[in-house]
Amino acid sequence: MKLHFSPSVHLKGSIALPASKSISNRVLIINALCEKQSAIKNLAVCDDTTVLLDALTLKSSTIDIGAAGTAMRFLTAFFAIKPGIWTITGSKRMKNRPIKILVDALRQLGANITYLEKEGFPPLQIVGNTLKGGQITLDGSISSQYISALMMIAPKLEKGLTITLTNTVISKPYIRMTQQIMADFGVKTTFSNQTIEISPQTYKSVPFHVESDWSAASYWYELLTIHGRGKLQLPGLKQESTQGDSKLIELFQHFGVTTKFIDELAEIEIKLKKSKHFEYDFSDEPDIVQTLAVTCCMTQTPFRFTGLASLKIKETDRVAALITELGKCGFELTEPAENELAWNGIVKPTEQNISISTYDDHRMAMAFAPISLKLPIKIEHPEVVSKSYPNFWEELLRFDN
Repeated sequence: MKLHFSPSVHLKGSIALPASKSISNRVLIINALCEKQSAIKNLAVCDDTTVLLDALTLKSSTIDIGAAGTAMRFLTAFFAIKPGIWTITGSKRMKNRPIKILVDALRQLGANITYLEKEGFPPLQIVGNTLKGGQITLDGSISSQYISALMMIAPKLEKGLTITLTNTVISKPYIRMTQQIMADFGVKTTFSNQTIEISPQTYKSVPFHVESDWSAASYWYELLTIHGRGKLQLPGLKQESTQGDSKLIELFQHFGVTTKFIDELAEIEIKLKKSKHFEYDFSDEPDIVQTLAVTCCMTQTPFRFTGLASLKIKETDRVAALITELGKCGFELTEPAENELAWNGIVKPTEQNISISTYDDHRMAMAFAPISLKLPIKIEHPEVVSKSYPNFWEELLRFDN
């Protein structure tokens, strides 16, 4: 897909954002754990949520979740307590994304899970049964999805569950999101001093409306920042959101972007002077690293990012992918230390006919698309955006005059 935009002097308009898949997927699991299911409004329409929804309707005992990492983690825990024999598989990349920490934790609770191919990785065979629960210790520095997966089934365990987290806990907002949605469905939890406690309880069925996705909003903050002029409306976003990526409001102030809320609509505009240098620890917001890396480079803002441990086990090794693809655009990124990424502000001559590889990673495609405001580029396999934002290209192309 070739891109080179010539937008109007000022970007303006309202953007159709997808619903939050992070919230959607948690609500689907919890709703399925209720004795009676309720209506979920504004459920995300994307690959990740679709495969989860299909699995929960039990169309087959063999579930292929493709590249949906959240679905793999959440369903592994869900089917561990669901009577039956279940097989969960996925894409080639999924079969190389580790799941041992979660499987080990579930086995400690009595789960019957077998690796069908490579030890520590999907595909899995799960024999669902009643788990007693109790106390476990879990490394909190790898993936918050393991923690959320265990939290959501915890009320159904005979003894409930106490999770003691070791090391620095990453992506805490996602844990808080899980905690809040569980509360919305009537389950109380405590999370303090790296310990999560959940007693045996019953989920209460309630109607639920899913808010718009802050991660998806990041690409429009980026587009506006790189263009430099304009005002965009982003409907359906909550200012006081459980989504960690609402941190965008603060982070993009460094690039001169202000955010004003009118009910549940965010209006973003370039008003301030941008910072000369940008440093940030992304431990809690790993999904917007690509967005901010491209934004920094395209606005000539040297940067240093830390807290990138989880990026290496995402849809691709996102640190390596950023170094390679931004290198094609003339930006030589480095890894100053483990789990870090930096750029010193030097721009080198670009390649001819820049073609951006997306690595089957939806966020690579969307984060790199705004480069086309300044450089003609080709996005390889643009269809990967269907994982989280199927109408992204339709929305973006409206700005091409």
